[in-house]
Amino acid sequence: MQSNPSKPLLQALSGLRPPVPPIWLMRQAGRYLPEYRAVRSKAKDFLGLCYTPELAAEVTMQPIRRFGFDAAILFADILLIPHALGSDLCFEDGHGPRLSPIRCEQDIQAFRNPADIHETLRPVYETVGIVAQELPRETALIGFAGAPWTVATYMIAGKGVPNQTPALRFMEAQPSAFKSLLALLEEATIAYLLAQIKAGAEVIKIFDSWAGSLPDKDFNRVAVEPAKRIIKALNSQHPEVPVIAFPRGAGKKYVEFTRMTDANCIALDDSVEPDWAATQIQKERCVQGNLAPRHLVSGGKKLIDETRRIVGAFSGGSHVFNLGHGVTPDAHPENVEVLMKTIRNPRPF
Repeated sequence: MQSNPSKPLLQALSGLRPPVPPIWLMRQAGRYLPEYRAVRSKAKDFLGLCYTPELAAEVTMQPIRRFGFDAAILFADILLIPHALGSDLCFEDGHGPRLSPIRCEQDIQAFRNPADIHETLRPVYETVGIVAQELPRETALIGFAGAPWTVATYMIAGKGVPNQTPALRFMEAQPSAFKSLLALLEEATIAYLLAQIKAGAEVIKIFDSWAGSLPDKDFNRVAVEPAKRIIKALNSQHPEVPVIAFPRGAGKKYVEFTRMTDANCIALDDSVEPDWAATQIQKERCVQGNLAPRHLVSGGKKLIDETRRIVGAFSGGSHVFNLGHGVTPDAHPENVEVLMKTIRNPRPF
């Protein structure tokens, strides 16, 4: 990694402390923006939007133009990998993703070889290339994928479910098949992320959105070890590209995750107390987070106070400001503007 990278996000991820913490937001491109809704109406469906490079690139750029974030994150979806592997995938308005559910080992064996996913995903790489050319010089480009466990939960259930019971039961009842599925997803994820880096991604983020649903006895095997291997594979070919890992809901296991993986930055959900994270996690690594998304809905003094509290708590080390989860569709763009002004205000904390 560069010793003195010029982009604020890369500075923080390298362990430096820019005068103002860099900021970007998970789901910063989305339905809360009227310009996103206008582009979305041009696509046949959500998958069509993800697979149309010109539209996906436009959506990726919209929050950069409007707010001036320090990073753009590729507009795509974590379920494009199972789709590229051969899973039937559609997105139903109001109901979320639908996939053909996995029931047994034979279903897993029917998937494509991970080496064959790139033809389906080529439009995603084209999107990365377009955005890389259009971004301001100071703005970093983040590529991403879902972690194997989180992607597996959707593949096993055939949809998103609140408690991940189908995947947890599958893991216990069919351990061999579950192991095969995780290995398949791990290999495909590495291939997908390496291709994003080749196309122009400067940072990688791994979303394990359902890590917190794992029992303690399974956390290392199912969440930590795959992340560790994916990061090692990326580092072996691209040591200059930092990785942000997000084991959402890990609670106190964030500490274990941090110590056992080589992620450059640990993203925190909004259940984590910043003062605790500053002493337990930030002393080891750059941290990212962790304002509750609801504050971008309600706004007001609470938004300003909570933002300042988080920045103050993490002022002693490397910090990337973000939310504890994604921007919700009912967020107000004017509250994002308030957030940006609050962070970039030179008032000392």
